[in-house]
This record gives sequence, C-alpha cells and structure tokens, in this order.
Amino acid sequence: MTHSTTDWSKLSHAYGPADDIPGLFARLDGGPGDKEVWHELWSSLCHQGSVYSASFAALPVLTDIAVGRAPGGRDDAVSLAGFIVAEADPEDRTRYAGEIAELLVVGRECLAKAPADDPKNYVYLVQFLLAFEGVPFWSRELEPLLEEFEAGCPECGDTTVVMVGEYREDCEAELHPADPAGLTGIGARLHSMALAAGQTEVAGWLLYLFGGVTCIACETVFGLAESAEAEG
Repeated sequence: MTHSTTDWSKLSHAYGPADDIPGLFARLDGGPGDKEVWHELWSSLCHQGSVYSASFAALPVLTDIAVGRAPGGRDDAVSLAGFIVAEADPEDRTRYAGEIAELLVVGRECLAKAPADDPKNYVYLVQFLLAFEGVPFWSRELEPLLEEFEAGCPECGDTTVVMVGEYREDCEAELHPADPAGLTGIGARLHSMALAAGQTEVAGWLLYLFGGVTCIACETVFGLAESAEAEG
C-alpha cells in the first residue's frame, strides 16, 4: 500500500473516517502554520498513545517528510512515525518494511545530532530508534526514565512508586543502581550508547532503571527492568 493509492475513507483514526488526513498533510509547507497541522495529525493518528488503521497508512507520507521528499518537519515526522511503528505487529512491519528501513536511517541521524543538554529529547529519540529496529518492549517503555511509574514486587505483589530520572531524589523507595560492569543485553547497550553520545545524565538514569528497588511493603529487593518487562 502506498499513499498515492490509499483510500483514506475506508480507514479510521481517533475521530472516525480518515479522509481528512491527506488534506492535513497537504497543508504542511515548512512554515509557522505547520505546528497546528502536526497537532491535528498527532491527535488523530496517535491519540493518547493509541494508533489506528490510518496511522500505519500514514507511514509512507511521514517517511517522505522525514527524508526530505515532501515538505514538513523532519523531527515531527520521525517522532510521530516512531510512536506508530512501536505499535506495529509483524504484518504491519512487513507491509511497511521499506519505510521503516528509511526511517531507521533518519532516526540514527537525528540521534547523532541530539544536543547533550536535552536528555528528554535524547530518550525519545532512542525509543524511536528501537521502534524502527523492532526491539520489543523498550521501544515503547523508555519513558519511565522521565516520569514516575509503578513497579510490582514479584514476592508480595504490592506496587512501589519509583522515579529513576531527574526527580529521583523525591523517590521514597530505596533504589539500588546497577553496576555498569554488570549490565547485559539492552541495558548494557543503552548505557554505552548514552555515554558515547555524551548523555551522562541519561546514562546515570539507566543504571537505576536497570538496577533494583526495595519493596516498601515487604522489603524484598527486586529488579526494576525485570518487573517492568514482566508486567508489560
């Protein structure tokens, strides 16, 4: 399926039939009015994190924008595409394999240019990169680095509210950062990526995310990342 032959009236988004989507994309011209258009596109195609049939059909258009074949903001296109692709099933990934491959290239370029003083932007760009790569779970769940979340204790089943990022000092639970030398798998990869990018603050947050926490209810120490993956 390509956007030139898409029957948008047969697709849906958050507010119903998606036949308004081509008109929204047509309004993008790189000017100040684009901000409002992107807001409408986000609201329709990725409403509160939910995606729809029209969301995936929009990937070819978003890819054209991301690579410069169509007007619009590259970063906006990569961001919206990243959230959509993170929700893709194997059939969607196969159907849009060409677009995802192009988005992966652009995603790497965006990540390489991420400013060191904007850790939030860096975290989202890493999440988008993982989505384009097809990495399960963490392509959708790196946001706990930026906000509080609940971790379920595998021993007693109680939940502990945790903050591992910027507001970690406000976390009432006792956190146990991982030893960088002991990181493996995705934790080791993300930590080394952050260090290589000069994102030392994010690298520190990752040690806590892939470390442990003491359950407030039963005082069992359990792994945060393992708990998150088990619940996800």
